[in-house]
Amino acid sequence: MPDRSDNELPEPIRLSDTEVEELAATVARLTARTSAHDELFDRLAADEPLALTPPPSGSGSYIVGRRDRAYSMELGGLTTWVNEVLLPTYGREVSTQAPWCPWWPEHPEAVARLHGLWMAWKQHIAPDAGPSGPAVWHRDFLDHTMTQLRSPSGPFGACMTHPKRPAHRVLPPPLPQDGSPPRSGGVTE
Repeated sequence: MPDRSDNELPEPIRLSDTEVEELAATVARLTARTSAHDELFDRLAADEPLALTPPPSGSGSYIVGRRDRAYSMELGGLTTWVNEVLLPTYGREVSTQAPWCPWWPEHPEAVARLHGLWMAWKQHIAPDAGPSGPAVWHRDFLDHTMTQLRSPSGPFGACMTHPKRPAHRVLPPPLPQDGSPPRSGGVTE
């Protein structure tokens, strides 16, 4: 490492907008987690009984309730998890009985189900989940979610049913009783 005086600034680095957003989301998650840990340590030190408390606002909240930038940032993290963990490990062959859609982020039901699965995965691989945490996640969350998503009557039923014939079609949801168009999670108006 070259010597430099204390007055010299390091060379600037350039980050893409996506990298900045990912960094900001990571900082927000770590800050929320640190605050939760601080509160837990304080309560343990005071010998207060532990009660389950909801996570801080914006930390671990379900994607369906998010909008605009918060939705996009969470979807980015979810997409990374789906592409790097879920599909390489659990992405079975595509068929008419088990369709998949590479454009899954455009299916609100798929986003909602996969986000719930990801949240449960994070909880069940944590050290405090114990050695049976991953098995519980498989049994209680993964199997049911993948069955629902990949069912011929699931959200991908009109999409890709053969790996060499990519297809994508988002079926419209049922109309609300008042006849107004439904609102989709994460769609900005």
